[in-house]
Amino acid sequence: MARVTVEDCVRKISNRFELVLVASQRARQIGAGSALTVERDNDKNPVVALREIAVNTVKANDLKDSLINSFRIQVENDPQEDEISDFVAQETLRFQQAPVSSFDEDDSDEDEDLEEENNENPSL
Repeated sequence: MARVTVEDCVRKISNRFELVLVASQRARQIGAGSALTVERDNDKNPVVALREIAVNTVKANDLKDSLINSFRIQVENDPQEDEISDFVAQETLRFQQAPVSSFDEDDSDEDEDLEEENNENPSL
């Protein structure tokens, strides 16, 4: 790692320990196949990560958030997913409690009787 690169990065992230954490997170992302924002110039992933931080082509706050999320054991639920699951539960309950309409054969006989009476006694 070139001293110039580290000195440039310290201007962006003042705490050197935080810089190491953020740069290592970016180096892992690069190793996993993330797109580079600067040219590689035959440098290794940590050096490329430091160069990206130095020229502000990646956001340090995004890298910090990504680093924190990578250490989480249990991921927080998205509030929108909670709303969707609540809605589905309410709709399921509503359909379970809805009265079941049944079709009786007796009802169909009444309809047929009415039609026959109307045909026999036209009121017009």
